[in-house]
Amino acid sequence: MPVKNSFLKEATLAAHKQMSYENLVTAWLMSDGWEVLIPAFDHGKKTDLVAADDNNFYRIQVKTVKSDVESIDIENKWKGAKIDYVIYFSRTREWGYIMRAFTDDEKRLDSPGHIRFHTHPKSFLKAFNKI
Repeated sequence: MPVKNSFLKEATLAAHKQMSYENLVTAWLMSDGWEVLIPAFDHGKKTDLVAADDNNFYRIQVKTVKSDVESIDIENKWKGAKIDYVIYFSRTREWGYIMRAFTDDEKRLDSPGHIRFHTHPKSFLKAFNKI
């Protein structure tokens, strides 16, 4: 069995974990037939990935929260960017939410219109197809 002989700094490990959620969304969307485009650099446009079909392109931001509670307030970290959807994952539980990008400074994660999913491809895709 492989043994990891290196240790990442905390900030680097956090970036790796965040990227793992982006890759998870990419894999799930691709398995459903979406074309997924990944920007080479996303700081200015705040776009983690783009889901495309034959007619539309949807800019998506993927975020995580370290919370067991779904009624928390989440901060708008994409303000001013042209984002279509935001996908949040709980890092401590097996749930997440998909929502249209909002313009308020903050909003409750479990607000009406935000669609909850279990962190499983079928549940995620069912929720994604509702938006």
